[in-house]
Amino acid sequence: MNMNRLIKFTFFSVFACAASMVSAKEFTGCWATVDDETKKLKSVVRITETNGVYSGRIVHLFKNQDALANLPGSPKILGLQIIRDMKRGGKGLKDGEITDPKKGKTYSCEIWRSGANLIVRGKIAFIGRNQTWLPCKNDIKFQP
Repeated sequence: MNMNRLIKFTFFSVFACAASMVSAKEFTGCWATVDDETKKLKSVVRITETNGVYSGRIVHLFKNQDALANLPGSPKILGLQIIRDMKRGGKGLKDGEITDPKKGKTYSCEIWRSGANLIVRGKIAFIGRNQTWLPCKNDIKFQP
């Protein structure tokens, strides 16, 4: 009977470790954003994880590579960090923020998976909107 428990414990431990390693990768990588109005591809955001904190930076624009953000100092949109301080919680990422570079506004953010896609929700209090981001190949060479 003790051997049976040991086998179950070992199996559970290996499964739990494998699940935690896979889960970190389910949000990282490159994601294509879609313009809400035109429904065309707008940009590619690379999400990275460092010590359990997730962030995202615009690494490619499909139009106007020199576009400027509506933020203090008018930085270029390309290379701008738009997702900050996200942490795992529940079935996704939460407790961070996302910046809309066109509007120059920063919102609370939640991110979760829906199949192969990411659902990104920017919100103020309980009012917000969702965007669906599409997976991209991670080996594509984008600018910063």
